[in-house]
Amino acid sequence: MTARFVEVADRVHVLREPLLEVNVTLVVGDGEALLVDSLSTAGQAAELAAAARAVTPYPWTVVNTHHHFDHCFGNAALAADPPRPVYAHELAAAALRERPDRLRREAYEELRDERPALAAEVAETVLLAPTHTVHTETVLEIGGRRVELRHPGRGHTDGDLVVRVPDADVLVAGDLVEQSGPPAFEDSYPLQWPEAIAELLRLTTPATVVVPGHGDPVDAAFVRTQHAQLVELAWLIRAAHTASAPPERVAADAPFGARPALTAARRGYAELDGTA
Repeated sequence: MTARFVEVADRVHVLREPLLEVNVTLVVGDGEALLVDSLSTAGQAAELAAAARAVTPYPWTVVNTHHHFDHCFGNAALAADPPRPVYAHELAAAALRERPDRLRREAYEELRDERPALAAEVAETVLLAPTHTVHTETVLEIGGRRVELRHPGRGHTDGDLVVRVPDADVLVAGDLVEQSGPPAFEDSYPLQWPEAIAELLRLTTPATVVVPGHGDPVDAAFVRTQHAQLVELAWLIRAAHTASAPPERVAADAPFGARPALTAARRGYAELDGTA
């Protein structure tokens, strides 16, 4: 990984990992720092640590936006030795604590065809579960700076966290917002995702820098557009389910493209059927 942190607001820096375009956010306070997400492997996380050290010498706290491999498998390299706090939503923390072998296997299967080298490295990565959990909201003081961790509801997963830095007007959205590609619906709750995004929008101003899970930082207008697309998708899913139409009917008409929309439709049908 060859990447460096770029300052996007006052002492808030973003690094984009080049392989999967995952964003990591570094918040620097007086004598302390915060890293949001930890990438996919021990090797990636070691390079991430070096990039962070080029910005600040301060000890950091780690936050995981959710339990998917590309956002949290680097925890051990960043927070095990010496031990550092790691925060996540309680359900994301439970997944990492209780199902590490399953998470590694799922990540390997997702990567093995297109990125076999990364898949092999992910399969060998030691996972570190978060040490601190968030139910709805937790406020941290990072070197004199207020940082808010919020669970806006089910969306990309059942355990998403967003990170707000009010004094810099920055909102780190994780994979609830995507810029470099369509949202990922494999573990999603597409009928509830629009309300989670609406909660994010209530935290923004016209000047807010929103850091998506993947891709370039965006503004509130971009998030409103994605919210409208998710609202449309949820409406199509409900209408098709009511009409007993197959999920493929949704995929033909929905935003984001046929393949993501088909995954979303199947997840939405599962929500409506009570099996999600």
